[in-house]
Amino acid sequence: MKEDPASKIQDLLIFGEFGGVNPSIEDSSTFTFLSVEKMEELFQHEIEGCFLYSRHLNPTNDYLARALALMEGTEYAQVTSSGMSAIACTLMQLCNSGDEIISSRTIYGGTYALLKNFFPKFNIKTKFVNITDIDAIRKQISSNTKVIYTESISNPLLEVADIASLRKIADEHNLTLVVDNTFSPMMLQPAKFGAHIVVHSITKFINGSSDCVAGSICGTRNFISSLKDVHSGACMLIGPVLDSIRSSSILKNIRTLHIRMHRHSRNAQYIAENLEKLGIRVFYPGLKSHPQHNLIKTMLTPGYGFGGMLTFDAKNAEIGNKLLIKMQEELVGYFAVSLGFYKTLMSAPSFSTSSEIPKEEQEEMGMSEGLVRMSIGLDEDIERTFERMKICLKYCGLI
Repeated sequence: MKEDPASKIQDLLIFGEFGGVNPSIEDSSTFTFLSVEKMEELFQHEIEGCFLYSRHLNPTNDYLARALALMEGTEYAQVTSSGMSAIACTLMQLCNSGDEIISSRTIYGGTYALLKNFFPKFNIKTKFVNITDIDAIRKQISSNTKVIYTESISNPLLEVADIASLRKIADEHNLTLVVDNTFSPMMLQPAKFGAHIVVHSITKFINGSSDCVAGSICGTRNFISSLKDVHSGACMLIGPVLDSIRSSSILKNIRTLHIRMHRHSRNAQYIAENLEKLGIRVFYPGLKSHPQHNLIKTMLTPGYGFGGMLTFDAKNAEIGNKLLIKMQEELVGYFAVSLGFYKTLMSAPSFSTSSEIPKEEQEEMGMSEGLVRMSIGLDEDIERTFERMKICLKYCGLI
C-alpha cells in the first residue's frame, strides 16, 4: 500500500537533545571541528552529518529539508529565506550567460520580473509561452534552451500544467523541468510526474500562519549538493539563509498541512461552485468547466481536493476594488496579498501580485483588471461565509 505525503512526514521522528518530541533548535551560525583535516575535507566536498557554517547547512534547517523532500518525493531538499530566493538560486545554478529559459506566461509577478527584467543583466533570456500549448513550447526551443519553468497551478489564472508532457519535451531536448508547487503542496507531487526540481514559497500554505517568509528547493541529492557547494553553489555564495528558529516553527506547522489542505480545498470547492451557480465567471480546477479539470484529476493525491485558491471576474477594476473592501468589511476575509492563511486573503492580482506583468500581456493571457484572487481560509461554517459574500456581490451589482 502506497503512503501519501502526510504519512511519510508523520513517520519522520527527530527527537530533541533531551528526548523532546520536537527536535532541538541549533541556534548557531558556526560549528567546531576536532581536527584540521576534517575542516579541510568539508571545504572540498559535502560530508554527511558534518556542519561548517549555517550559510552552508544548519541541523535545524536540515530537519525541515528532510520533511520537505518526503512531502515532494525527492531525494533531498534545501530551505531558503524566501520563495523568490529558491527560484533565483535554482535557475542561476542551472543557467549560464547565453542560456535561455522557456517559461509559462502566467506565473507569479515577482518571478516574471526576475525572468523578464533581471536575468537579462546576466545574458539569460526567457521566452514566455502558453504552457498549456505543447506545440507552442516545442517551437520556442533552441540550442540555447536549458530550462522549462512552470507553476503546477498557475498564479493567478489557475491554469494546470501537463507535467508529464513537459517532462517528455525536456527529455527530448536534454532540458531541466522546474515546477513551482506553491499553490498545491501535499495535494500534488510534481516530481512524481516528471519534474526534475520542485520549488516552493513556504511562506504560503506549507507554513500556513503568515508569520514568516521562506522557500524551498526539492530535487536530486546531486543538484541540492551543488547548490551548497562552497566554491560554486548558488545558495552558498548568494546566501539566502533561513533562520533556524523559523525552520523549527515551520517544521511544526508542516505536520498539520494535510489537515489544513483538506479544509482549504473543501471550502474553496464550495465557494467556487456557488459563485458559478450565480453566473459569475470562476477559475477553479475543481469545476468541470475548468479547461484542465480532467487533467488535474489524474495528478492529484486522493482525498486532498483541488486546492484552496480560486479567482473570479468582477468585470472591471472599479467593481473589483469596491468588492474587495466590502468583503473585508463584511468579515469574508482580509484584503491582503499572499495566501495559505487560516483566514481568507483577497486581492486584485492585476494591480498587486501580477502588476509586474505589462497590461497588454495581462490582456493577452486573459487576466482582466476586475480579476479577484482568493485564498480561501479554514472557515468552520463556509456556508455562512458565502452568505456574507453574496451580500457583497449584491452591493456591487454583480448579482
